[in-house]
Amino acid sequence: MDIENLIRMANRIGDFFEAMPDADDARDGIANHLRRFWEPRMRSEMLAYVDKNGGVDLHPMVLEAIRKHQATLRPQATP
Repeated sequence: MDIENLIRMANRIGDFFEAMPDADDARDGIANHLRRFWEPRMRSEMLAYVDKNGGVDLHPMVLEAIRKHQATLRPQATP
């Protein structure tokens, strides 16, 4: 998976939700979008990127959303 492409996609999502008047709703919307439309390996890659690099290239609101909702964005382990 190309992390640069994932970063671009995430930043576009951040640009869209940034226009929302309530920042908490925007962060929740970003996390919900990632859960609903990104497959588990995409979310895993993004979480690993944030853990390793601090998410320096991410839209600030996307980074906040990922940090706030990290537990629910992490794909569930299969037994």
